[in-house]
Amino acid sequence: MNRYTSFPPAKPRRSREAGILTLLAVLIVILFLVSMNTGFMRLSPLEVLHTLSGNGTKQQQLILFDFRLPRIVISLLIGAGFAVAGAILQGLSRNALAEPSTLGINAGAGFAVLIFISFVPATTAAPILVLPLLALAGASLTATLVYFLSYRREDGLSPTRLILIGIAVGAGIYAFQLILSLRLDPQNYQFVAIWLAGKIWGGDWRFVLALLPWILILLPFAFYKARVLNVLNLGDELSKGLGLPLERERRWLLAAAVALAGACVSVSGSIGFVGLIAPHLARRLVGPRHQILLPAAALLGALLLLTADTIGRWILQPAEVPAGIVVAIIGAPYFLYLLATSKA
Repeated sequence: MNRYTSFPPAKPRRSREAGILTLLAVLIVILFLVSMNTGFMRLSPLEVLHTLSGNGTKQQQLILFDFRLPRIVISLLIGAGFAVAGAILQGLSRNALAEPSTLGINAGAGFAVLIFISFVPATTAAPILVLPLLALAGASLTATLVYFLSYRREDGLSPTRLILIGIAVGAGIYAFQLILSLRLDPQNYQFVAIWLAGKIWGGDWRFVLALLPWILILLPFAFYKARVLNVLNLGDELSKGLGLPLERERRWLLAAAVALAGACVSVSGSIGFVGLIAPHLARRLVGPRHQILLPAAALLGALLLLTADTIGRWILQPAEVPAGIVVAIIGAPYFLYLLATSKA
């Protein structure tokens, strides 16, 4: 093989990708341990270790097992779900600005959940298990509306028009959420205000069990469809030329992204930008190949949201800053940067 036909070996690239994924996993484990020690009721690392081994006091067990661990697990699941949903939407639209919140999907899912929570408080297991289904319905209706408003027969689906209409639809839904909140009693109004700020309100194991099946089914499905996303990035004409059933695959992937976002919104509130930042950082670290991009985005999303929630619980003790606000402080400038540099 001469110098004109040789190719760079894939082994160094794969070793680098594996190293990055391993590093992200290690950072998540470290932050997991830090987060267990963070909160108004302080637990030292030694006390956490004793509690995990079953030797802690009843108060320490209550703090760790009933409050902190469920919230940490939920943060990881939500971060991974939002990140993979954002990566799928960016791959489908070939638009760097696409993610569940900018397309109005989060707003639609949240509106359905807020209507239910406002009138039927989630005090038993049954309503909690219903929340992801309601969020999926709201997210699906919103995604369908945005798609049909963005589509034009003469030029198809414009990425720029998709983002602008998604933002407009999301803003309209948020306005309806505020109107709804004005009609609530003080207790429900306080909940809605916290929810809109993006606080992880589902803080016990029931919410983990409600969210976990969705993540366990949809993330592997998204990873399985990674090759399809690679082909879609080549453009519609080439994808059809390669024999890809374009519209069918798009519908499956869009359904997975909408379901992921809806399930996450049902227990996290209105958290944006995770699905925007994590896929972009993953693309910079491991490249555009979705077989590696999607797992890297999931890890980065989990790391980002757990970091935001940990900072929110620590920075203004005994008060809490919702994780959505912390993420927005990071995400809003990054969104403006992407908007300024986007060629879509």
